[in-house]
Amino acid sequence: MKFLKTVKKNGPLLAMVFPGVAFFILFNYIPMFGLLIAFKNFNFARGIIGSKWAGLNNFKFLVMSGDAFLILRNTILYALFSLIVVKIIEIFLAIMYDSLSGSKLNRFNQTVSILPHFLSWVVVAYFGQALLDSERGLFNQILGTNIQWYSEPKYWPFILTSFQVWKVIGYGSIIYYSNIRGIDSELYEAARIDGATWWQQVKYITIPLLQSIIIIMVIMGIGGILYSDFGLFYNVPRNSGALYSTTQTLDTYIYNGITLAGGSLGMSSAAGFFQSTVGFLLVIISNAIIKKVSPENAMF
Repeated sequence: MKFLKTVKKNGPLLAMVFPGVAFFILFNYIPMFGLLIAFKNFNFARGIIGSKWAGLNNFKFLVMSGDAFLILRNTILYALFSLIVVKIIEIFLAIMYDSLSGSKLNRFNQTVSILPHFLSWVVVAYFGQALLDSERGLFNQILGTNIQWYSEPKYWPFILTSFQVWKVIGYGSIIYYSNIRGIDSELYEAARIDGATWWQQVKYITIPLLQSIIIIMVIMGIGGILYSDFGLFYNVPRNSGALYSTTQTLDTYIYNGITLAGGSLGMSSAAGFFQSTVGFLLVIISNAIIKKVSPENAMF
């Protein structure tokens, strides 16, 4: 009876919440039943329940390769680059946009900042070969060389990180810029009256007040440390075997090992389960560390 009274009293609020709750139940929680596939020899005819158990056999292919260390090294290093260097560039650009507020160039700079996020794959899809072609490529023409880009692994960490920066900094910088615009302008006015320079305002006002959003973005980035941008790491190097030492990440290894080598749906599910579990644990651990050091900035 008490439950019905509560529902009746809060009916409008519950009606507003229902679509969101239903969405998460249907598309986030019910599909978790499919995690069983990672531990089964999945057979479409028998279904998830009827398929035979495989134990941890589906996880073996992740560690059976002699290149397991190399793959994890590439995946983690590229992720750390995105987590640290790219974040610094995004914050720097956001501060520059804010410095141009009121300027005629302000809207232009904000627009240009978003373009890399939308144009990056146009460059990859249509101009990648023109840029990196060994004979007529734009890079070789500019450098006056004849480098065989698709057979020289040593150049690819720079190439991939450059594309990675190009793709994400526009969108990422707008996130930080929107937070900077939410800072009380009176703080800056008071600082200028006290004689603070531009850098001092950034150091003692902007960056400290961005601390919460920076921590949230870093924790979210840590959660995806075993995921890489599959489109970038597969399409740009053309999945060239000669470049695997510097371009192969866990995502591309899983794709090659499962799709090309005729792997099973169970192996694919096991790989996804492994990545998600490690990501979840890293988020919990990193948040716990933040909570110990600075409780007010923890996510939960």
